Amino acid sequence: MELYARVNILDGRSVRLTHGDLREVVHLDADPIGRCLSWERLGVDYLHVVDLDAAIRREYRNRPLIDEILKAAHIPVQVAGGVRSESELERLIDNGAWRVVMGTAAIENQNMVWEACRNFQDKVAVALDVLPDGEVVTGGWTGHSGRYLEEALVEMSSAGAAAFLIGEAKRDALTEPPGFAVLAEALKAVEEPVIASGGVRDLNDIATLRRLSVGTRRVAGVIVGREVTAGRFTIAEARRVITGEAPTRAPGRVEGLRALLRVSDFGRSVDFYERILGFRRLTGWDRDSGSGAVLEAAGGETLQLLGPPPGSSWPRPTGLELGFFVEDVVAWHEHLVAGGVPVSRELKVEAWGDTVFGVDDPDGVRIWFGSTR
Repeated sequence: MELYARVNILDGRSVRLTHGDLREVVHLDADPIGRCLSWERLGVDYLHVVDLDAAIRREYRNRPLIDEILKAAHIPVQVAGGVRSESELERLIDNGAWRVVMGTAAIENQNMVWEACRNFQDKVAVALDVLPDGEVVTGGWTGHSGRYLEEALVEMSSAGAAAFLIGEAKRDALTEPPGFAVLAEALKAVEEPVIASGGVRDLNDIATLRRLSVGTRRVAGVIVGREVTAGRFTIAEARRVITGEAPTRAPGRVEGLRALLRVSDFGRSVDFYERILGFRRLTGWDRDSGSGAVLEAAGGETLQLLGPPPGSSWPRPTGLELGFFVEDVVAWHEHLVAGGVPVSRELKVEAWGDTVFGVDDPDGVRIWFGSTR
């Protein structure tokens, strides 16, 4: 599986287009040539340059800039966006394009695409972006074609398309998974290379793409861009996953953290954390069977207590400490002392400025209370 780097160009600038809507465009920089060369240095196999003005507005002001990219690049460049005539296809190939991608034209002007594939063998790729129901959209996701993926694939395969770029319209690559089922459908329908053009969320998605197969057919490439610039992974990391290594980076930041505490006496511990410390129950439990419960502190942090199975016991936890940060640590100290909870470490100001004290829960787990200010 090969790596393509996407460079979107709008009004002469590199941009990010999250959902195919020009109202949501994010300007990245004013140097698309420099961006292309930086992708080269990172080690991608191909550049995938998209002229959004031509694709969406049918304006060709970016073509001289794309010609400059074709001259400057040292790796193959695949050009997409607004290629609607054989003469424009020929001009891009003459200027150095390794491959030219046709999307809307493959749906709206099939006779021309047939001629182009015949006259420029191995130079014409077809891009098909589909909605969840399989309908192919055109004009940079702005038009409904009334055509569906399988029939479009078979027709363009018969025409002689060199490869197919398959993407999911309106999808956000950073939050939504790739359309693995759509890609599998494409692998089943045609023999030509199938490239995942919709992007991926993380290294795990790349690993899934690498494993995806229909018979002996596998995904030939994946187009990345925003995922790398957002720091989800590096090209070097993606390359290692493609060669079969397991992803070494977590698939995203941790959105929440729950501490799990195994307790020797479930009912006693629940009573302590709920009644003495004021945690709120998020789940119910059966005190007699001694199952588990999730408790929530005022700030939204949660603690799960897990008691021993019926008829068995767990040893008291050792070497475990919990830290609770509160607004008024003195008030908490007074509250616990008044409630008869032994203070295992008295209130003091540490060298770094925090006021802290410690108590032990019913299992002897040390709980540190510290000030948040």
